[in-house]
Amino acid sequence: DGAWEPSSPAGLQERVELVAWDLGSEHGIPARARQQIERFAPDWIFHLAAISVPHDCGSDRPTPQATAVNVEGTRRLLELAASLGGRPRLLFTSSSHVYAPVDPGSPRVDERAPLGPIGGYGRTKLAAEKEVCLAVEQHGCDAMIARSFQHTGPRQNARMMLPQWAEQFARPGTAPVEVYTRDAQIDLADVRDVVRAYRLLAEQGRRGAVYNVGSGISLGTGDVLDLLRQVADPKRPIVELHPGFKQDPIADVARLVRATGWRAEIPLEQTVADTLAWWRKQVSQRDRL
Repeated sequence: DGAWEPSSPAGLQERVELVAWDLGSEHGIPARARQQIERFAPDWIFHLAAISVPHDCGSDRPTPQATAVNVEGTRRLLELAASLGGRPRLLFTSSSHVYAPVDPGSPRVDERAPLGPIGGYGRTKLAAEKEVCLAVEQHGCDAMIARSFQHTGPRQNARMMLPQWAEQFARPGTAPVEVYTRDAQIDLADVRDVVRAYRLLAEQGRRGAVYNVGSGISLGTGDVLDLLRQVADPKRPIVELHPGFKQDPIADVARLVRATGWRAEIPLEQTVADTLAWWRKQVSQRDRL
């Protein structure tokens, strides 16, 4: 709807104009939005717009809305980029969900690892990658793909893992904190490190290339939870809703490092503390209303 989130920094809202465009609309970009973008004349386009909560995209086959936004919306954005006078570079943010399930004994994947998404979200992201490759090969689009692994931090939606937990810990009282499972192995990076990687790729990445963006570290969700619990409330009870082991892919980021010199810099302890502090502030403000 072209409006900032209420929690967005005031300075950002004052300095940056938002241009509304529903990427899932079959009518394409509104004329006024196109005029605003042409007037701005971007050098880079960072394409992060998507239905990005996997649960919202269908458990197996993609929902019509997920296809409309994640796949057809990506095609529409590529067409816009190709039509702009300055031919801006475009970074498309894909996902580790495009990879096939991994063996827990060897979960690390580089960009040549087998692809085989099992959910609607991963299927739409892989289909969108194909749109990017087609735009590069047939239309000369200056685009590349970032396969992002899980990342988190302050301001992330509370439907994601760490902010979901932090929001519960931030609430007053002693109600149990509900978690999906303590026994998943994931690759979790700080969003501020990930954004820095995107900027470096826009500057130094190779046209048509694919880059993993993640911490490169296998991390147990239980370890993240224990760290959060230690700084938030060590006595708060925990309830697992779906106990059981789960193994996510772990990023091999050697290609990203070679291309840009990027390294993850923000320790998990800071990510957890900053996320909890942000949610404590949000809950306090909400309770005062």
